[in-house]
Amino acid sequence: MMTFLPTKEGDLSSVLKIIEEAQAYLKMQNIDQWQNGYPNEKTILKDVFNSDSYVVRAKDVNTIATAMFTTRPEPTYTTIEGNWKTKNNATYGVIHRMAVSDKFRGKGIAKFIFNACEQTLKQNNIKSMRIDTHEKNLGMQGLLIKLGYHYCGVIYLENSDKRLAFEKLIS
Repeated sequence: MMTFLPTKEGDLSSVLKIIEEAQAYLKMQNIDQWQNGYPNEKTILKDVFNSDSYVVRAKDVNTIATAMFTTRPEPTYTTIEGNWKTKNNATYGVIHRMAVSDKFRGKGIAKFIFNACEQTLKQNNIKSMRIDTHEKNLGMQGLLIKLGYHYCGVIYLENSDKRLAFEKLIS
């Protein structure tokens, strides 16, 4: 049994270890996402402070995954080369900084995170989830399409990095 819970400060070392594993995994695939010291401890602590950081725990195991989830507007989603499925002034969910421990990769943990976040949106009558990913991150792109997300276009991060943007209507 898995649980999706708000991150506590005591989870920080586990979260950072999982992020480091994800950075190494992306580097191994020649994906330059997360290769510049981001996300770091300051980023995660800000997410914790804003109550936007979550962990996944499995029975008899400590933290096995982490994600940032919020319904606050994402500034980099204001401008898109393409079109969102919902209006820009609509409330939507956002997932960022999702990472799964090496030991649990490929076991449906990311899908579990998406389902937990989408259920929260349903309970709060929020109609969509938006997410972006690196153009070379084919694993995440495949998962998004499998989970019913639609490619909407290209967005640019604050540092001008290009990302592919996806959205799913939640019913």
